[in-house]
Amino acid sequence: MIYDRFQNEAIEHINQGFSVIVSAPTGAGKTAIAEHVITACIDKKVGVIYTAPIKALSNQKFRDFQRGFGEQIGILTGDVSINSTAHVLIMTTEILRNKILDEPERLHKYSWVIFDEIHYIDNPERGTVWEEALMFMPSHMNVLGLSATIPNIHEFAAWISSIHHKPVKVVLENKRPVPLHIGFQCHNKITDNINNLVKWRDDKPNKLDSLINYLRDNNGFPAIYFVFGRKRAEELAFELLGYNFLNEEEKERVASLYASLLSQLGLENEPAAQNMRPLVMRGIAYHHAGMLPLMKEVMERMFTSRLIKIIFTTETFALGINMPSRSVVFDNLKKFYGRYTTYLKTRDFHQMAGRAGRRGIDKEGFAYSRISLKNIPLGELRRIIYGRPEPVRSQFNTSYATVLNLYDKYRENLLNVYPLSLHYYQSQKGERKEAIRLTRAKLEVLKGMGYVREGALTQKGEFAKAIYGYELILSELYERGFLEELDKVGISILCAAAVFEPKKYQRLPPLSGVSRGIKKAVNGLYGEIKHMEKHFKIYPVTRMPHFHLSDCLEAWIQQEDFSHILRYTDVDEGEVVRYFRMTVQILREIRESEIAPDTLKEKVKAAIYLINRDVVNAEKQLQMG
Repeated sequence: MIYDRFQNEAIEHINQGFSVIVSAPTGAGKTAIAEHVITACIDKKVGVIYTAPIKALSNQKFRDFQRGFGEQIGILTGDVSINSTAHVLIMTTEILRNKILDEPERLHKYSWVIFDEIHYIDNPERGTVWEEALMFMPSHMNVLGLSATIPNIHEFAAWISSIHHKPVKVVLENKRPVPLHIGFQCHNKITDNINNLVKWRDDKPNKLDSLINYLRDNNGFPAIYFVFGRKRAEELAFELLGYNFLNEEEKERVASLYASLLSQLGLENEPAAQNMRPLVMRGIAYHHAGMLPLMKEVMERMFTSRLIKIIFTTETFALGINMPSRSVVFDNLKKFYGRYTTYLKTRDFHQMAGRAGRRGIDKEGFAYSRISLKNIPLGELRRIIYGRPEPVRSQFNTSYATVLNLYDKYRENLLNVYPLSLHYYQSQKGERKEAIRLTRAKLEVLKGMGYVREGALTQKGEFAKAIYGYELILSELYERGFLEELDKVGISILCAAAVFEPKKYQRLPPLSGVSRGIKKAVNGLYGEIKHMEKHFKIYPVTRMPHFHLSDCLEAWIQQEDFSHILRYTDVDEGEVVRYFRMTVQILREIRESEIAPDTLKEKVKAAIYLINRDVVNAEKQLQMG
């Protein structure tokens, strides 16, 4: 294989035994470096772990690597465990972090960890997991970090080098293999010159068909059209029903492929598949997290066949999933960032725009933004598109389970590990002081609530240390005997409530008697926890359980068809599947606890069996693919 300059540079460092962080544009060929590490580890009969930020990307990498490396590849996520002792083990970063803290002895055979999309360390909700994995990673392991542009990559590498006491090499590539051209639709005109936007004053609204005609006339397909709302993705796709982007030969091929995929994945009678058919037959599709996972997979395969000419999708399509196109379109340049909606980060714009221009196919790629200067100031537009990408910043916020694991190992010296964090490395004195106060406060809560006594974890503490994110609610109920009083339906409802996050203004549907009783007990307990956290000024506070999926889950456990249980909820079907899978993951953590009594484990095992079937069974889905 002929490598580019940056690939050769990274591979040379790897062959010399150095950890390496690679920063290169989307589509530049970073995966080839990961494949070199995997091949070298297989040849040497040592292990390598490949982590990814989302399960969809983990699943795709499993399939991709399995085609090249066969039985050497395994996968371990909260949903899936296939060939879990393989030399090459793909996993989510949460699973890796948990293993580092809970079972470090199980990692002796692995020499490398590949962190794909390593800039995810500054994700507000989950970045702390990446930081903890890097902080506590065993000293015998090397790191290969792969990322889109990180302006402070040298600082990031220096941090990793400082805590592991060995050099980390930085490899930079700023040049895209396929040049990217930026364009704009404004006042229903299209230009590649941002200075033209202030000259146009006729204030015509942007029309979708004007942009679509432009793409069709200028060889702009296939195109990925990014939107920041699921409903919007579907609406825009159906707006194009008057178009037909396929010739007769392509129509025959698309009909055959679509029918084959639906049959292979058991979706022939799925309403969503029938709803999508008229779009697919015209070369159009949509893709978002509210869809059934199997339907998302069908649309991904349809798009890679090049028979889908335009797909309307939310941003997860840009996160590492290998779906390149000739053009990318931005419906707007604002998105929801966890707690607020604001203009896109420069780094996020280029992550998504980077999907334009297929290496080895296109000589150039195109990214178009649909804008109105009434809705975005010109200076903000220039910043998003032409500004310097934002530096990676720590989002360190240790969970109670992590504090318990660290206390189990370091006792009262656990605060001494904070200087290992990226947060410490990047922060000023005041920020460091507050981070230490917050960790100490969490330890005081754990002591005050009986998780730690006389310098050791109590039985409740041992139970809680393996349940990341939901430890206080479930552990309190465990100690009070409430979990053992519940049957398999009740414990499933409780775990689903713990993981569910309602949308703003989403109403709680009427609940069955079983759910109401559990909710009453949980609400009283949550009040106690919240009071304790407020006393110690802990933020963010423990999330409150929400019972919006209770009756829906109860019907599923009672073996109703998936299409029938949706009448109990207004949650999108893909989200229902995701939350059921998260429920199974929490149940598995309880089942694997060394402290939980056998009677509880048996109920949990039965609950997992009843929930993890049909469309919820991610492992079966992956094997079908």
